Amino acid sequence: MTTIAFLLNGTPVRVSGDNPTRTLLDWLREERGLTGTKEGCNEGDCGACTVMVTDDAGTRALNSCILLLPQLHGRAVRTVEGLTGPKGEMHPVQTAMVEKHGSQCGFCTPGFVMSLAVAQKTGAVDHDDYLAGNLCRCTGYAPIIRAAEAVAGTEAPGWVNDDPGKVRGERAPYAPSSSDELAAWYEGHPDAVLIAGATDVGLWVTKELRDLPEVAFLHACTDLQRIERTGDSIRIGAGATIAALRKAVAETHPTFAELLRRFASEQVRGAATIGGNIANGSPIGDAPPALIAMGATLHLRKGDTRREMPLEDFFIDYRKQDRAKGEFVEAVTISASVPDLACYKLSKRFDQDISAVCGCFNVTREAGVVTAARIAFGGMAGTPKRAAAVEAVLVGQPWTVATVEAAVAAFAQDFTPMSDMRASAAYRLEAAGNMLLRYFHATEGRAVSVLEVSA
Repeated sequence: MTTIAFLLNGTPVRVSGDNPTRTLLDWLREERGLTGTKEGCNEGDCGACTVMVTDDAGTRALNSCILLLPQLHGRAVRTVEGLTGPKGEMHPVQTAMVEKHGSQCGFCTPGFVMSLAVAQKTGAVDHDDYLAGNLCRCTGYAPIIRAAEAVAGTEAPGWVNDDPGKVRGERAPYAPSSSDELAAWYEGHPDAVLIAGATDVGLWVTKELRDLPEVAFLHACTDLQRIERTGDSIRIGAGATIAALRKAVAETHPTFAELLRRFASEQVRGAATIGGNIANGSPIGDAPPALIAMGATLHLRKGDTRREMPLEDFFIDYRKQDRAKGEFVEAVTISASVPDLACYKLSKRFDQDISAVCGCFNVTREAGVVTAARIAFGGMAGTPKRAAAVEAVLVGQPWTVATVEAAVAAFAQDFTPMSDMRASAAYRLEAAGNMLLRYFHATEGRAVSVLEVSA
């Protein structure tokens, strides 16, 4: 029988792996009676199901509702029940939440406590960002933030320092151990579903109730998680998480890193991968417009055969990509420096929301004249797409407000956006034009951020 081994609240457990798409949340509540971990949205949006997961990469807060059991093999998991000490001592975060009055109805409280416990353990102090994936409808966030501030900089109690090594030694089920092994297996099983972070596939299971007869988990392919700089380029393995990528490009590509900060939530960024964000082909995925604007190269692999292409050519039509059966995204390469890049995301909520429009601009100027332009958008078409007509108006012209205003009119040639619950077609076109104007004024040194307010 296939088994999954991990630490649960400090104790080794072995779980049947016969159902590889069973979620950790369901198993905790149904098999272990650990009902402190709540089911709220069941899609990774509310944070009520947050747990602490530790492995060789460190400790992270993850959503157990879309975390599938095989992903836990060889790792350590702590739920809110496992935060108390061996003699019943309260965790410092629990004490702070009580003292700062951070709970009312209490439904969301376990998730907040787990996120705060991870923040304390890892030294994170950007509490507004860190808690953006935890939603509360009654207490309000002020007392919760006060609780976070009360424990910031303090040491986590020793009883939450898990050693996943206690459950290592067995091969991870359903999980190739390298990209070479994955390539050989996937070529022979081209209809299988590849699961990296499960932040998208998890919803197929919890919301669409889909059966996935054959799956492979990619978390054991550590060679796919590398981010390496070679000369003038950075190669990003498809298995690199959004959180790891954000950290890696924070200094070299600050505007891209800022866009990644608004990628879902801390719980999702710790699981979601750049390869998954590209391969699912969503027209509103946040990473592809930025990568296209940077002139990224996509690397694909099928068996022993590799090929590469400009990322923009990968997206053919809505949810249709230039990827053969048995072929997978192996990596994406970007320039090590893109000084003219700027990325803007427009959504109804600043945090934890899907883009209505995501625009990324990379316009090169010399002596006041535009010499090259790469402008890409998400949310404006059935695929992430370049604004070719806008670029054509700009190139060769002086970088002036008159040139930019003339280019704005060309957006209607590039895009015929749809109207939906996030925005109307007219709003999207107007927003795209305004983003280009914003980009122009930013290059002229003017303040354009609505988040920066001065008297």
